[in-house]
Amino acid sequence: MAKNSYRVAVVGVTGAVGREILRVLERRKFPVSELIPLASERSAGTEVEFAGKKWKVRTLAAAAFSGVDVAFFSAGATRSREFIPEARKAGAVVVDNSSAFRMDAGVPLVVPEVNGELLDAKPGLIANPNCSAAILAVALAPLHRAAGLESLVVATYQSASGAGARAMQELDQQVRDYAEGRKLKAEVFPHVLAFNLFSHNSPVGADGYNEEETKMVEETRKIFGLPKLKMVPTCVRVPVPRAHSEAVVAKFAKALSAQQARQLFAQAPGVRVVDEPAKNHYPMPQEATGELDVLVGRIRDVPGDPHSLAFFLCGDQLLKGAAWNAVQIAEELARRGGLPT
Repeated sequence: MAKNSYRVAVVGVTGAVGREILRVLERRKFPVSELIPLASERSAGTEVEFAGKKWKVRTLAAAAFSGVDVAFFSAGATRSREFIPEARKAGAVVVDNSSAFRMDAGVPLVVPEVNGELLDAKPGLIANPNCSAAILAVALAPLHRAAGLESLVVATYQSASGAGARAMQELDQQVRDYAEGRKLKAEVFPHVLAFNLFSHNSPVGADGYNEEETKMVEETRKIFGLPKLKMVPTCVRVPVPRAHSEAVVAKFAKALSAQQARQLFAQAPGVRVVDEPAKNHYPMPQEATGELDVLVGRIRDVPGDPHSLAFFLCGDQLLKGAAWNAVQIAEELARRGGLPT
């Protein structure tokens, strides 16, 4: 670490990802000398727990970033566009969880296991990828290095956690209502999620792809530096509280067998192989929840095509898909001398 400890701001600290960032900072023993918890005016004055202490939440304002070393933003793209320039003016290094700057050519979009070398340039603003793109990239990275990724077909099974704390609460309430014979209501989502599934709840473009699918394509291309990567995603919301799953069929420039892929996964950072055909035991959201690693299994050859491979993955949307990836970026920046000294 470049310093013994850092003054750390967490913007959107009362949200699902903000709270996870606090937990991950504690879990990783990130050296925090002072926490500056920031949120909207309606949350100001409430308290959050961190490192055995209670910290009073402050109103998000430009002046709040004075003296801050690193700021984690998780309050949506609008707030990021408004306040990240202020945080940067104050000298803070910013890790942004929103979509505001992900596709900005001057802002690195980082998954440390995949393209962590971008942090050697000591950027002042780093974008955290979309959750589905982040966990996919971790699994694809060792295969791409070995065989050269050419195309992807991906179907996602995205949990309620991807839409935030209120969405998780809504799913929980729907399950309770179902058990007690009450009519199920949808307010956060456009449809009832309990005992159901539906196309991802983001706007659908003229090309028929929704925003989540478009983000996956654009961001996966940027993370891997493959602007012409062919990719067909189908994003689906499923009645799972937490952790996203993805069914992947990937095509490579070189032949790659399931056996070779299994060995590559086993050696890859951030990946844990869960692949026990005899027990029909493969990655599951329940087992991925709370885990920092991405679970990978159901690793299969594609008959008649030695250049293609099928596999299944699960990753905690709030951790590797958000909070853990953000803290991991800060850890890597500190190790590489990219945080204020």
